[in-house]
Amino acid sequence: MYCNSITLTDFRNIRGASVSFDEGVNVLYGNNAQGKTNFLEGIYYAAIGKSFRGQHAPEVIAFGSEGAQLSLDYTAGGRRQNITMRLFQNRARAVEKNKVRVTRMSELVGSFRAVLFCPEHLSLIKGGPAERRQFLDIAVSASEPVYLSTLQRYGQILKQRNALIRRAKEEPEIFRSTVDVWSAQLAKEAAYIARSRARYVKRAEKFVKECFADMTGEAETPTLLYLGCDKTGGDYEDVSHTEKVLYQQLSTAHEREIGAGATLWGTHKDDIDVELNGHSARLFASQGQQRSLALALKLAEGEICREDCGEYPVFLFDDVLSELDRRRREYLLKKMNGKQVIMTSCEAVDHFNGKILYVENGTIREM
Repeated sequence: MYCNSITLTDFRNIRGASVSFDEGVNVLYGNNAQGKTNFLEGIYYAAIGKSFRGQHAPEVIAFGSEGAQLSLDYTAGGRRQNITMRLFQNRARAVEKNKVRVTRMSELVGSFRAVLFCPEHLSLIKGGPAERRQFLDIAVSASEPVYLSTLQRYGQILKQRNALIRRAKEEPEIFRSTVDVWSAQLAKEAAYIARSRARYVKRAEKFVKECFADMTGEAETPTLLYLGCDKTGGDYEDVSHTEKVLYQQLSTAHEREIGAGATLWGTHKDDIDVELNGHSARLFASQGQQRSLALALKLAEGEICREDCGEYPVFLFDDVLSELDRRRREYLLKKMNGKQVIMTSCEAVDHFNGKILYVENGTIREM
């Protein structure tokens, strides 16, 4: 899979620019705050349907503009394709794939596949569970499109159940008569999410181990374990069993939830237990080891994508090389051999063997 080109209009500080990429290494070079990351953001927007910076769609629209547009040309399975998105300040976005209107993002996610690695991902191991859940949700959605729609339904049900819990003291009768209905719906969606996440973590562990063995000469052994609703790392293949376990949890502690003002059990509380040589990597691994594990997780994401669709995704590196020491930087570039990489850099670029693009004040030109 290759990103052939992207055209951005009124996208952050990019008023209008089009850039083509080589199938190997492409480096967006320039000083800080010139728009390098904005080009990566536009590419990744086409892959997952939202910004990796966490903002809402209107926030990527250039100041003074009513809308923004991105048009991505890519090759998948040997076929040239296009994704076009129009973003607006006060109405829903318009999305097209190959000039056909797309009404649900679950129809689009997985069409163009990209793996993003940015400095924030280096805290995947030492950060909180929410960061690892977000990593899982993006990665699983790319390989399993129905997962995204399930995740969206889960979020809507959770929102309704939380609202019911917050009103429980003022409306006890409504709470008692409806809470079990919401609990049953939440448990049903959660059981599918847990199975998909657990499967992904199991697949990722194989590649993380291979990557770490390559990096350390088999001196260190990582393990990954998905911690779902029972927090034991159990088998989530039996969806009906997981659903029953979670429903029981949701049905037996209403007073605790009312006191907390929120749902206390469900896949919005899940995590990945990452260990190195039998010990918690979050608590006992060095910063260098944690960064190696984060790097291995992102490389595993690319390998799983290759297994699922038969070709590697596009790798997007946002100023990540400057955050890695020389050994890990060289290892990463070695692993990218034969893959398309689009990266940003503020450092000198004479040591890169690839296409160099200079970015300044939202404009771009080949060096």
